[in-house]
Amino acid sequence: QLQLVESGGGLVQPGSSLRLSCAASGLNLYNVGWFRQAPGKEREGVSFISRTGASIDYGDSVKGRFTISRDNDKNTVYLQMNSLKPWDTSIFYCAVSIFGFATLVEDDFAAWGQGPQVTVSS
Repeated sequence: QLQLVESGGGLVQPGSSLRLSCAASGLNLYNVGWFRQAPGKEREGVSFISRTGASIDYGDSVKGRFTISRDNDKNTVYLQMNSLKPWDTSIFYCAVSIFGFATLVEDDFAAWGQGPQVTVSS
C-alpha cells in the first residue's frame, strides 16, 4: 500500500519560502496533488502534477507563488512555496490521484499523507 511521507514544514515569517517534499516508494507511477487545510476551513486543492510532469495545475490562491515539481528517480514530489502569506498557514497534505486527468478535487485523490504544518507569522 502506498504510504506518502511529507516533510519540510515549519514556522516562517511572511515573505519567506519553504519547500515541501512528498515521498513514497513507487510514487513515480502516480499523478500527485498537494492540498492544504487552514484552521476552521475545508481542505483546499493547491497544486497538481501528472506522472510525467507534463501537466501541472495550481489553485488560484497560490498561482505565481508556488511551484510544483517532481523527481521520479527519487520518487519525490516537491512544492516550492515563495512569498508566503499569513493566510497560507495550514496543514499541507500530498495525495495521489486515482484519475488520469488534472484535478484539484479532493474526492479524486487517495493515499493521503499525514501533513506537515506550515505556519507563516511575524
